[in-house]
Amino acid sequence: MLSNSNLWSVQQLNAQLTDANLVILDASIAPVGAMNLAPKRWPDCVIPRAKRFDIDKQFSAQHSVLPHTMPNASQFNQLVQQLAIDNDQQIVVYDDQGIFSSPRAWWMFKAMGHQQVAVLDGGLPAWVAEHYPTTSAITTDYRTGNFSGTLQTNAFCTQQQLLAVQADPQYVVLDARARLRFQGKVAEPRAGLRSGHIPNSKNLPYTELQAHGKFLTVDVLEQIFAQYVTKQQTIITSCGSGVTACVIALAAELCGYPSITVYDGSWAEWGQDPLLPCHTD
Repeated sequence: MLSNSNLWSVQQLNAQLTDANLVILDASIAPVGAMNLAPKRWPDCVIPRAKRFDIDKQFSAQHSVLPHTMPNASQFNQLVQQLAIDNDQQIVVYDDQGIFSSPRAWWMFKAMGHQQVAVLDGGLPAWVAEHYPTTSAITTDYRTGNFSGTLQTNAFCTQQQLLAVQADPQYVVLDARARLRFQGKVAEPRAGLRSGHIPNSKNLPYTELQAHGKFLTVDVLEQIFAQYVTKQQTIITSCGSGVTACVIALAAELCGYPSITVYDGSWAEWGQDPLLPCHTD
């Protein structure tokens, strides 16, 4: 049942729910800014067999001053093995907002070279809307899986790398934050950050790539991306802390863009450094 598809429908997941080779991960994180807490969420309401992929407390570099940055390969492999995940398994990730943090987990597995990973389109809200079964989370001691990935060198972009190419027309920086944040017209939700954006970056709010918690059709996504970038250019995605940047990355992947990287530090890193250039509209 291995699939190279990056996006699964709830119908597809329901049809495969009992497959022993399937791993379901709940990658929900706490809402930020003006977002509301999901009414149905971990641990009281989960898709059956779901395991917790905790981006906030586990699957982030624990000693980094920045939120949500990628753990090193050894840490990531160990944490995934503790979830009893093997190299040959199909992984489907969801979150309780629809499409918010699940693409971050998807990108992390992709960054480690695992191709059989997909995001559940619409997430838990879409699953519940179809009246598919839910349960409460089950805490258990898992066996140790054999997952062993290797971090792909082009999956993430550092601040130094971004500085080197931000004026290069071969690269396009797409910022997933809301327009008022990008324009510097409202304060950042994280303390200590300037308002504004990386010079030469373009604003593509992640919310504009979806409707009702699901991705827009590929045809529509292609029309949107064509306004910002060509397939000959490299996309660098950014956001507040590297989470919704991965929503852009997934949408670009669905549209067949061949060169995509995520600026892992995102505005949490860039916005805190007064020596780095900052633009407002």
